[in-house]
Amino acid sequence: MLSLSSCWNSHRHEDGKHIAHEAKSLGFKYIELSHGLKVSHLPGIIQVVTESGIKISSVHNFCPPPVEVMMDAPDAFEFTSNKEEERVRALNLTEQTMETAARLGAQRVVLHLGSVPISPLTDKLEALTLEGKIYSREYTKVKLELVARRAKHAQVYFDRARHAIDQLLPLCEQYRVALGIETRSHFEQVPSAQEMLQLVDQYRESPWIGFWHDFGHVQRQANLGLLDHAEFLSEIAPRLLGCHVHDVDWPAKDHRVPLSTGGVDFDKLIPLIPKGIPLVWELSPTQRRSHVRERLAQWKEKFGE
Repeated sequence: MLSLSSCWNSHRHEDGKHIAHEAKSLGFKYIELSHGLKVSHLPGIIQVVTESGIKISSVHNFCPPPVEVMMDAPDAFEFTSNKEEERVRALNLTEQTMETAARLGAQRVVLHLGSVPISPLTDKLEALTLEGKIYSREYTKVKLELVARRAKHAQVYFDRARHAIDQLLPLCEQYRVALGIETRSHFEQVPSAQEMLQLVDQYRESPWIGFWHDFGHVQRQANLGLLDHAEFLSEIAPRLLGCHVHDVDWPAKDHRVPLSTGGVDFDKLIPLIPKGIPLVWELSPTQRRSHVRERLAQWKEKFGE
């Protein structure tokens, strides 16, 4: 199930129907409503869904976005926050997203869970990698420091994330919408690879909690030596609700058109994905329309619809 995230073109259109029509003209039958979508886009999208046959594969939290935030900011409110009012706001906004999904016939909402508030070092590792220093003493020192810092503080924030999921479970049943917990790009974020596996185990019996594999995010961590992409994907694959598909320009410039940079080994990884789940092309707005069309045709030839 190939889908196109509205993050690629929503900024170019005032009317939501043009977002959907552009996706359809490229050859997509589904779209994902991303967190950058405006409330004013929704009437046009609803019209297209009703009249034109294009469907909504998924909705990315928060959608519609919080009125008090004037930019595209999916992490403006975190379930892991030290501020209770922020955690409550995140829950309320997520319910609005679930309501939007249910209204549009989408069965999946994509979630960011939050982060561990330590001094960030992932960007430093990426910079060192770009300089060719991934095997240097400096790199090893920074990497070990990052892992140790996170391990020292992570448990309370992981527990808050799990508590938020538990609070959302009754809403999943109410709206008949499942939650896909997304893999993240930075080691400071929640969940880490090991935490994701804990969540897979904890919610293995729940029909409402699944996981969302972001190829670009996971590849960025793999490029830093923090995990093995194929090994990690094979472990979470049976519980996947969907994927964000994009390529990576070494080591960390993601949201490139799939099959364009060679940064993600799709030939190796796509066979690990269960059949029938959404493969959402989540692209930077900088990616050219002609490039998207060209690579989509190549993708369909290699992997099908």
